Amino acid sequence: MRSPAAGPRAGRVVMIASPLEPELVQRIRELPVVDEVLYDPTLLPLPLFPNDHAGDPAFRRDARQQSAWNAMLSRARVLFGYPRENGDELARTLQAAPHVRFVQGTSAGMGAHLRRAALPAALLKRVTFASAAGVHAGMLAEFVFYGLLALRKDARRLERMRRERLWKHYVMGELFGSTLVVVGFGQVGTAIAQRARAFGMRVIAVGRTATAHSLADESCAVGQLESAFSRSDAVAVTLPLTDTTRGLISAQKLAALGPSAVFINVGRGAVVDQAALVAMLADGRLAGAVLDVCDPEPLPRDHPLWDMENVILSPHTAALSRHENERIVALFCDNLKRLAAARPLRNVVNLTEFY
Repeated sequence: MRSPAAGPRAGRVVMIASPLEPELVQRIRELPVVDEVLYDPTLLPLPLFPNDHAGDPAFRRDARQQSAWNAMLSRARVLFGYPRENGDELARTLQAAPHVRFVQGTSAGMGAHLRRAALPAALLKRVTFASAAGVHAGMLAEFVFYGLLALRKDARRLERMRRERLWKHYVMGELFGSTLVVVGFGQVGTAIAQRARAFGMRVIAVGRTATAHSLADESCAVGQLESAFSRSDAVAVTLPLTDTTRGLISAQKLAALGPSAVFINVGRGAVVDQAALVAMLADGRLAGAVLDVCDPEPLPRDHPLWDMENVILSPHTAALSRHENERIVALFCDNLKRLAAARPLRNVVNLTEFY
């Protein structure tokens, strides 16, 4: 993968452009490959929850603060994060940072931010961008199985029985011996497959090509999705949103799933034909769905997904962990060492497909 120009002094002035705990800032300062860390938390919005990289939306810098912010940007060579974690702010930040050669993002979806930023070609050539892909893999995999177990064991039925004080047996579903199709076998897909194997599930990996994986019993290319879906008991989608993946899980592909199947999406909402998914759930053509992402987000308050008993719904929060910033900083520190040694960086964003 492309790596920014490196050398003895490359990347040694680091600016923290996203809210970060003092002890993690200190961890970056202590790296031998870093000469100086520029960080002033008063110039950034206060986080509203642990590891909030956007912060209080009401925050605005006054003229003095903006001048101080621009002065730091003028000296920075590397950025950790960017304000509001959105494309418009990234574009504005880089316009004021002429010497920056590397930006470490704090989200897995940095590619989408870059697409929205519509940065000029010269800037894309000058700056290398790395996402936080993989940092959230464990949390997303746990959410997949939280939802899958809740549906298979009929957790809502148990809650009703407890409220009504009913002592009544029923047959629960099980994961052992069932088949899970994992669409997108990157770091999140791998984490899901690891846990699936622990449950004794059969795993079918779906990728661009039918590349064999040690954690998968079978691998197939994305063109074989309908065949894989027809043999599945559950499907977990982990795909980023690109021009290629938008709408990939179409109504036709969803129709290949059987009525006992569970559909799971921890990738991006627009990858799926959500209207078709809702219709299948309403008609009993699917056993249930586990969704950390929707289209649009936030989901409108009158959307039918809110009221469906066979849907486990998260407001795109399944990846958030109290340890998130620690993991992102660990990734960033590794990339700083790689930058200084002129080695390839981890998680470099593909600037053709933006993922």
